This record gives sequence, C-alpha cells and structure tokens, in this order.
Amino acid sequence: MAQRPPGFREVFAVGEFRALLAAQSLSTAGDQLARLALAILVYADTGSPVFTAVGVALTYVPELLGGPLLSGLADRYPRREVMVVCDLLRASLIAAAAIPGLPLPVLWLLVFLVQAATAPARAARSANMSVMLGGDRYTEGLAVMSTAAQIFYFAGFALGGVLVSAAGPHVALLVDAGTFVVSALLVRFGLRWRPASRRGGTMLGSVRAGVRLVWGDRRLRALVALAWIYGFYVAPLGLAVPYADQIGAGTVAAGLFLAAEPIGSVAGGLLLARLVPADLQHRLLGPLTLLTGVPLMAMAFAPPAWPSLMLLVLSGVFVAYQVIANATFVMSVAVEYRGQGVGLAASGLFAAQGLGILGSGLLAEAVGPAASIAAFAAAGVLAAVPAWVAWQRATRPHEHAGKEG
Repeated sequence: MAQRPPGFREVFAVGEFRALLAAQSLSTAGDQLARLALAILVYADTGSPVFTAVGVALTYVPELLGGPLLSGLADRYPRREVMVVCDLLRASLIAAAAIPGLPLPVLWLLVFLVQAATAPARAARSANMSVMLGGDRYTEGLAVMSTAAQIFYFAGFALGGVLVSAAGPHVALLVDAGTFVVSALLVRFGLRWRPASRRGGTMLGSVRAGVRLVWGDRRLRALVALAWIYGFYVAPLGLAVPYADQIGAGTVAAGLFLAAEPIGSVAGGLLLARLVPADLQHRLLGPLTLLTGVPLMAMAFAPPAWPSLMLLVLSGVFVAYQVIANATFVMSVAVEYRGQGVGLAASGLFAAQGLGILGSGLLAEAVGPAASIAAFAAAGVLAAVPAWVAWQRATRPHEHAGKEG
C-alpha cells in the first residue's frame, strides 16, 4: 500500500522552514518591485524601449553566468551565512541603484551584480531546505515555497505599480533594499548554523566537479533533460501580447494569459504534493512533461480568449512536474555538492527559457504567434519522449536515493 505523502502541517511545524519561507516570499515581492521600478526608471530617463528591454534582461541574464560559477559557494561555506551575505550585498547594491542621476551604464552594472548574487543565495536556500526537511517533506515544502513565490510574484508587481505611482521608482528601489535586509535578519536568526558541506578546492574546480557529477549520472541527466524541456513551453510568456492581438482580445486578456500558467502550476503542484505518493510522482514525471505541451498545440487554431485561457491554465497544471523534478534532483545529489548541482541545473533552465522566448518570437514574425506557440509545444512533446525513456531506464530496476545531510 502506497504511503500517504506528508501534510502541510508537518512542513509548517519546522520553524526553520517558516523563517525561510517568510524570507523568500519577501525577497520575491521585492524583486518584482525592483524590476518594475527599474523598467520605469530607465524608460523615463531614456525614452527608449530598447534600453528598457536591456534593463529588464539584465535581471535574468547574470544568473546564466552566476549559476555555474558562484553556486559552489553554497557548498564551500556555511549556507546560512551565504544567504545572509548575499541578501546584505543585494540590499547595498539596490540602495546604490536608488541614487538619483546615476549614469545608465552604472545602473546596469549594479543590476547585473544584484542578479549575479542571486545564484549562490538560491543554491544555498535549496540545499539548506533539503537538509532541514529531508525525504518526502522536501517535495511538500518545495510545493509550498513555489506557491508562495507565485503569489508574491504578482503581489510585487501589483504593489509596485501603486508604490511607484505614489512615491516614484527611487523610493521603490529603497523599499526593495529593505526587503533584503529583513530577509537577512529572518535567515540569520531563524535558521540553524550548519558547517560547510565541503571545503577546499577552487571555483573552477568546483564547476568541473559539478558538471562531472550531473552528466556522469544518468538519473541526474534525465532529470535535467525533463526540466529543461520547459524551454519549449514558455513561448506564451513572450507572445502573450501579440497572441491576444491576433485573436482580437486586447491587453486585459494578455495579462490573464500571463497569469494563467502560474495559476495552473500552483494548483497542480499542491495537488501532486498533497495527494500523490512519492513513488507515483516519479513515474508521472515523463507523462506530465509530455502533456504540458498538448494544450499549447491546440492554440494553433487561435481559439477565442476564454478557451485560450483554459488551455494555458491546463498546461500550467501539467507543468507542475517541475516541482517533482526539482525535488528529486536535489535529493539525488550528494549533500556536499547540492549547491553546485542546483546552480548548474538552474542556469540551464534559465538558458532554455531565454532561448525558447527568443526563438518563438523570431518564428512568430514568420508564421504568427498562434502557430509559433503550437510549433514550439510540438517540439517539446517530441523532445519529451526520449527524455521520458531515459528517465525510465535510469530508474530501473529501482531508484537510488541521494545522500542526505
């Protein structure tokens, strides 16, 4: 008889998790507030959509570099201290960015450095959470963390619009700096100190060790492949506005389209973590990866707004497979390399999403948004088949549990 997965009460009973959840939720809202404030600030100063887009891109791109190079810090130093130092560093940099009259290159450099410091903080948080929860509780905790992230993601944008309108972008950036300070305090006094999981070695040596670890283990390779296939399914994120225009739906519908997948993902993640036993979750990884693209393929017919919205929500429900893939990956990596492993996997996922958005946008120029979304979804479905087969082979005849600390 399958064992019932742990409930939310067991996860929230862990005081460290409550502190980490509060810190991460606050930082997430602050990040979105800063993105909006920076976009408004750059556009107000330059009047250039191109410069504004560059500013927004700089809130994502640095993690492609910071992930592989800096995530190993979460293994070489105590993880609580890594999170605290990164929070305080980001608070200082964002406060500096709030100084009026900064030259645009200086502002961009500060934004770049803020995001580069995000990679080791994320790796330390994920690795630390896997230790403080462990086992099936980690999957449950990750579902709660992902749900909170989506909620505060939209709250940051919504409250940011009000705050920027009332007080201006510079004040909004100072508020974001304050969220990092509070986050640092929550982490410092809410989490236990634990020693570094691994000492010695160089930064490049740590990267090489992480690459060998991930690519030398067929189970980890399969998990990474399943996660990165999401890059084929992000086309609606970049094409929501032109797709809404194509079907004659308008800007309100475009906003709903952007919100649809996160809403579905929250529902799917909570259902999986709460109701589906761990062994069945692992067997569902391949099918859910494939099914994520099926509703998006139906958008080739450019249905009206409400059917399109339902297709996007349904795709979001299936994309909750990312919660399972994430949790399984982290718990399958030896504890002394979890920070580096998480950093490498996350960087690849960021790259896949960026390439997916860029590629689908280029294709949409030739065939239109609806056809582009459907074409990328079909490519994702095709790619999911060999990844699914690889995962089945890697987990047969039995699954090997990772080392926990």
